[in-house]
Amino acid sequence: MNEIAKWLKEHRITEVECIVPDMAGVSRGKIMPAEKFANEGGMRLPESVFAQTVTGGYADRPYKLGITDAADIDMDMRPDPNTLRVVPWAKDPTAQVIHDGFYLDGRPVEIAPRYLLKKIIGMYEASGWRPVVAPELEFYLVKPNLDPDYPLEPPVGRSGRPESGSQAFSIDAANEFDPLFEDVYSFCEAQEIEIDTLIHEAGAAQMEINLSHGDPLVLADQAFLFKRTMREAALRHNVYATFMAKPMENQPGSAMHVHQSVVDIETGKNIFSDSSGEVSKAFLSYIAGMQKYLPAAMSLLTPYVNSFRRIVRHGAAPINLQWGYDNRTVGLRVPHSGPAARRVENRLSSADANPYIAIAVSLACGYLGMEEKLTPTEPLTGSAYNLPMELPHGLFAALELLNQNPELQDILGRKFSAVYTAIKETEVEAFRRVISPWEREYLLLNV
Repeated sequence: MNEIAKWLKEHRITEVECIVPDMAGVSRGKIMPAEKFANEGGMRLPESVFAQTVTGGYADRPYKLGITDAADIDMDMRPDPNTLRVVPWAKDPTAQVIHDGFYLDGRPVEIAPRYLLKKIIGMYEASGWRPVVAPELEFYLVKPNLDPDYPLEPPVGRSGRPESGSQAFSIDAANEFDPLFEDVYSFCEAQEIEIDTLIHEAGAAQMEINLSHGDPLVLADQAFLFKRTMREAALRHNVYATFMAKPMENQPGSAMHVHQSVVDIETGKNIFSDSSGEVSKAFLSYIAGMQKYLPAAMSLLTPYVNSFRRIVRHGAAPINLQWGYDNRTVGLRVPHSGPAARRVENRLSSADANPYIAIAVSLACGYLGMEEKLTPTEPLTGSAYNLPMELPHGLFAALELLNQNPELQDILGRKFSAVYTAIKETEVEAFRRVISPWEREYLLLNV
């Protein structure tokens, strides 16, 4: 804490936002005076923070089964000094720092998403490997929506007109929101969030940012902070930024593509390429592991009922686990690159996924493939959209696949898997109680 206290004093910080990402990737925690935070060295939160649903409710099955403590015990939340950042949009000098959870006896909280990622990284390190990732986050800018019964609409840009058609890769369409993105770049620079590129995607006011490649935990932290930053910057321009997977009808969904490679710790070389620079057996086994285990992991990569609206044929999203070189119709794309940069892009994850969980699960599936020395299918050269659907059709089906896969549950942790499943089932039950406009439109007077 001496290092943190010194930093707070140097930056004349008066408040500290003590943050922990929950299962949904929502920022939970406390705001504390800087002096109090420096003296106490962290905070305490109830274990139930990690059993909270995206609706603000709680999954009670983990308590009934004894997976989490029925007394709703406290966790000791310890700040990670590597995540200490300013909050650039705050009026007063404010810092933010991400925390890790520990029980009072010193054990790490296994159901914390950030711990899950750290655990998977540790498994790679024990094998002499270091994973490298680069997330790509798609999102929409939308007109402020004060009534959830009304569909979302594209916002008005500098021209005074909303987008009416696809403007994929358009520089001018992205520049419609140039003042907003100037703030985004400024806020990201202040927080050491390394944006590689900004792209206008195919949807109306749909954008994508690519983060620079690096350590999975660092990149997950950056993705987590970027979502918060993007929403905050948008609000300052009277616009919403949404990472919903399918926010608007008849528009493409939003994904979080994750590029992955693995480096040998001792040599520093990419193990996806052999000594002659060709595709290695480890690379093929990594892909095979993803083909085998990702269907059972879909509830972690596409975590909401809305997420599965994106997984449809010809919807600019994969519907199966085919793989291919520079093929954007497959679930697992291998971009053209030199041997040192050989990587695979997981295109299944939706933008609403918790980045810690999505990255951890993707790495876990590849790790299992290498450990089991699996063999993938042949790479696909045509369109994967014309092939059969290989992914679950909805969240309940995806959860069932996870429950039936002991290997995936074991590598993620049985406790984590049980709590996560309980949260998702609670959210689905809440969704089922809602009567949609579609039902009122077509059933009210017709059936």
